[in-house]
Amino acid sequence: MSLPLLSHTSFLFSVICTLLLFTTPTLHAETVLVAPVSKDGSTNLFTLSVFLKTPLRPTKLYLDLGFLFPWTLCDANYNSSSFRRIPCDATFCANVGFGGLSCDNCTDLDPPDPKCIPTNFVCGSFPENPVTRASISDAALVDRLALPSSRGPLLLLPNYTFSCSRSTLLKGLPKTVAGLAALGRSKLSLQAQISAAFSSPLCFALCFPASSKTSGLAFFGSTGPYNTISEVDLSKSLVYTPLLVNPVGVGDTEINYAGDPPSNQYFIGLTSIQINGRPVPINESLLIINKDNGFGGTKISTATPYTLLESSIHRAFTELFVTEAASSAFNLIATMPAMPFNVCYPAGDLTVTRVGPLVPTVDLVLQNVVWRIVGANSMVRVTNRKRGVDLWCLGFVDGGVNKKTPIVIGGKQLEDNLLQFDLQNNRLGFTTSLLSSSLSCADFNVIDFASKK
Repeated sequence: MSLPLLSHTSFLFSVICTLLLFTTPTLHAETVLVAPVSKDGSTNLFTLSVFLKTPLRPTKLYLDLGFLFPWTLCDANYNSSSFRRIPCDATFCANVGFGGLSCDNCTDLDPPDPKCIPTNFVCGSFPENPVTRASISDAALVDRLALPSSRGPLLLLPNYTFSCSRSTLLKGLPKTVAGLAALGRSKLSLQAQISAAFSSPLCFALCFPASSKTSGLAFFGSTGPYNTISEVDLSKSLVYTPLLVNPVGVGDTEINYAGDPPSNQYFIGLTSIQINGRPVPINESLLIINKDNGFGGTKISTATPYTLLESSIHRAFTELFVTEAASSAFNLIATMPAMPFNVCYPAGDLTVTRVGPLVPTVDLVLQNVVWRIVGANSMVRVTNRKRGVDLWCLGFVDGGVNKKTPIVIGGKQLEDNLLQFDLQNNRLGFTTSLLSSSLSCADFNVIDFASKK
């Protein structure tokens, strides 16, 4: 299959004209795109489902909140009539949003192009797996992506720009994915490309499912409403806290990009942690982002299934939790833990309510509001029938010492929460656990079109 090359001028002209021709007739007062969000049962990571290529094919991508551009597997069997590469000019390639100044010879790339001229160089990139931190060099690409609109029909991004990648980069990700959906603070993020294409608000919301058997939903280009199948508007339950910018991006990726760009990740202003209303003793300097080296602070990440706490914070956190759990209100005595957790309890000792196991509550005290974590988000069920193991374990993991970010809020703590990333107003909206309102992310009644039956 021949993959045509476009000149810089014709590429940009093609992008503008195609967007005008396609989107103008379909735009409404607000164009809202939606996509299923699913949880992988093996890795406990989240996926986002889209349609890619021509003809359009359902495709699952790993959902990542931090990387600067999306990437997709393209090997010699890649088949799409709308696929094209971007001719190389180092400055132009970097300005597109791939960060680095890289060009590749088209003879070295998959899928093979019989019309490739060895002197034709194309924009390169450095796709990375945020879970394993593996990175490679590959080519930047343009193809078609489509998502359902909130009104029903599919809407098309005819110039979806991403990086190609190879299968080696999929290691550690859900086996069903073919790449990465980048939702970080960058101009090639999926939400930024949607916002640019449809002149919609630079805002997206994610409802993370708690089970691999149901799906949540992503909303792109809307500040609400976010209506469940029973017409409950979850946007009315949001409370807001500022999104902070870490000015130092070095260390977020394996490739250190020129120009000292800021972090693409989402930070919030955590001021303290409380367990059952009692403060966890924390070195407060760890909670503040150092403007010189980027160390410190609290970020939200989908690259880790469980919240990571710097070792001294984790030690104080687990000690206070065990003390509170042993109080007369709970009467829980810890037992031998199961990796990677440090605190576990026999499952039969815990009472399970609609908001999960009855255990001490964890409050993340932010600059202006409190994010309450109930048992469904703080505890993880660990079972092994052959070994007779049945435990509830505290889902906060020791993240080690000397890490750039001391507190990383992970996937378990996001489940059955709706999070809104309002980048126009630089704020995070969150509901806390929907279970407290007898709701869940499954109440959007979403069918994941990319899941194999």
